[in-house]
Amino acid sequence: MTTDRHTSVPTPTAEKATGPDGPDAPGVRRKVAAATAVGNFVEWFDSGAYAIMSATIAGLFFPQYDKTAALLATWAVFAGGFIARPLGAAFFGRYGDRIGRNRMLALSVLCMSGSTLLIGLLPTYAGLGILAPVLLFLLRAIQGFSTGGEYTGASAFIMEYAPEGRRARYASVVPITVGFASVAGAATGLLITSTLNEGALNSWGWRIPFLLAGPLGLIGLYLRSRIQDTPVFRAMEKREAVQEAPLREAWRTCRRQVLTLFGYSITNAVGYYLMSSYMIAYMSEEVGYTKSEAMLTSVVAMLAYSAACPLMAAASDRFGRKPMLLVACGGFAVATLPAFWLIGTGLAGAIAGTVVLAVLVSVIGTSNVPAMVEMFPGQLRASGSAIGYTAAYVLFGGTAPFAATGLVSLAGTPLAPGFYLMGLAVVSGLVVWFSFRETLRLPLTRTTVLAD
Repeated sequence: MTTDRHTSVPTPTAEKATGPDGPDAPGVRRKVAAATAVGNFVEWFDSGAYAIMSATIAGLFFPQYDKTAALLATWAVFAGGFIARPLGAAFFGRYGDRIGRNRMLALSVLCMSGSTLLIGLLPTYAGLGILAPVLLFLLRAIQGFSTGGEYTGASAFIMEYAPEGRRARYASVVPITVGFASVAGAATGLLITSTLNEGALNSWGWRIPFLLAGPLGLIGLYLRSRIQDTPVFRAMEKREAVQEAPLREAWRTCRRQVLTLFGYSITNAVGYYLMSSYMIAYMSEEVGYTKSEAMLTSVVAMLAYSAACPLMAAASDRFGRKPMLLVACGGFAVATLPAFWLIGTGLAGAIAGTVVLAVLVSVIGTSNVPAMVEMFPGQLRASGSAIGYTAAYVLFGGTAPFAATGLVSLAGTPLAPGFYLMGLAVVSGLVVWFSFRETLRLPLTRTTVLAD
């Protein structure tokens, strides 16, 4: 075990690492993985439902005086869902550090499934006028509030059960289920758009992905409510090491870690949302593919992403977080522009280009997840990781489709989003190189903060 220079925060000294070491440990971990996977799947299928039907929503919830303006308005509402993420991150991060990881995750999946179900029941602009997009924005904000703590909370939850030396592989359940949720959502969208005529799609077909949120949410809530909290959190409760104000303490004592996490997460955020949410609208509206071709490409890319995640996670457990993060940033800086060029060469090229982006997102994502959990001490973990990670997704991830659409219009080239992602990758690479300290062997039970 390597040692790291660190400073203390005002909490009791951590006891020796604990974990589910009993004879039933494999069974416990399987239940934890299942609860994490199903709940996370529900969250991201629900969140992705909006992106899947974005082009259709643009025609139903906004006036059609200008097609580009309507699409920009749709992405503005999508970005608006991210405005509530900081509130969700603050609420769920504090909740997770004070009351428990599992309770936080059960509440988040309930908020997400309920708001998504209501989107599926909304009247359109033709029925409610301007009130329709206003209500859509509010429900997207509730979705954003929910996801503010989901990804980081689920990551902390499963990693605090993971055995030493396999943390990234266990944590890869989180990005893998994000990928499968996107595949399920895109496949649902592909099935709907390819089997329904325009009239049926606009009248009721677009609602199907949103209405599925109800039963899926109940399944996720049931599984999460049956798992006890992590060994790390229970040990903190036993030692009375739980912080009263974890958000404030995380920013006060872990500011460098928060800013470092933000610095490399911006590439993860933009890469993921360009590859997943934006690509369907980009291919159909900017490049000229049919909606079915665009969704087929999205399905293939997300399958490639999901398949690559366990492989990249294993590499992260072997080589460390920092080398893999640098590989990802370098890959984005070099390969993004060729990938976007390929997308415009035909369907085969489009699939190849999006698969390149998908693999790069898997490289950065499977090291981002364990790193953001490992860099924070146990009593500040949910709060600290939520601040840095969520800020990156609010400022860059949520605005990625809007910024990309605007850049294409301003620059007059469909390659503009590629230049944007390349520039961010260079910035993230510099942050990792100069500010990130390897976290691979840091104990998750520690109550100390890495020194600046």
